[in-house]
Amino acid sequence: MSTRACAVVLAAPSGTGKTTLAQRLVGQSSDYVFSISATTRSPRTGEVDGVDYHFVDPAGFEAMIADGELVEWAEVHGNLYGTPRAEFERAAARGEHVVLDIDVQGARQIKQRMPGAKLIFLLPPDVQTLMGRLTGRGTEDSAALARRLHSALEELQVVEEFDYVVVNDDLDRCLETIRGIVSGKVEMSGSGAALQSARALRREIGRILEEDYSEYTNAKR
Repeated sequence: MSTRACAVVLAAPSGTGKTTLAQRLVGQSSDYVFSISATTRSPRTGEVDGVDYHFVDPAGFEAMIADGELVEWAEVHGNLYGTPRAEFERAAARGEHVVLDIDVQGARQIKQRMPGAKLIFLLPPDVQTLMGRLTGRGTEDSAALARRLHSALEELQVVEEFDYVVVNDDLDRCLETIRGIVSGKVEMSGSGAALQSARALRREIGRILEEDYSEYTNAKR
C-alpha cells in the first residue's frame, strides 16, 4: 500500500447506501478491513467472539472506556457498542485501512481521538431517491419511517463538521471518490455543491415530515 493506513469513517442518513459502499470497499480490496466492535449484548446463534464481535460484560466495557481502549462508543437499545483502539493498531501494522460504518455521534468521537481519520459524509442524490430506498424495503410502518426521517434531518444538520461530503448518485463513482480521498488524490470537499445538496435535502425532508407525517412530527414535539 502506497498511502498511510488510516480510519475511514462513513456516516450518512439511512437509505443513502452507506452499508453497501462499506461492504464494497472491503470486499473489492485487501487494503480495507472492517473493525470488530466490542459489545455488551449476548452473542446470537452462530456468532463467534473475536470474529463477529468482542463480547464483554458491562463492567468489562466500562473498564475499556476508563482505560482509553475505545475510540468511540454508544448505547443502542440498552446495549453498549464500541470500537477498540487495538483494531486500528493491528490494521495499521498490516498496512490496512479500517472502515467504520457508524452514526454521526461515533464519527465525532473518532474525529476527537484520531486526527488522521478520514471522515466522509454520504448524501443521496435527492430526496426522491432517499424516500424510494426507505419505502422500498416494505418493512416499516409510517411511524418507523417518520423516525428515520427525523434522524436524517438531525444527521444532515452536522454535515459541515465533515471534511468530505460525497453524493452517492452512482455506486462505482462514489467508491472511486472514497478511494481517492483515502489515497490523498481528492482534497477536502466539505463545501460547495455538496453542502448545497445537504441543505436542499434538509428542506425537502422537513416538508415531507410536515405534509405526510405531521401526526408523528407533532407527537415527537
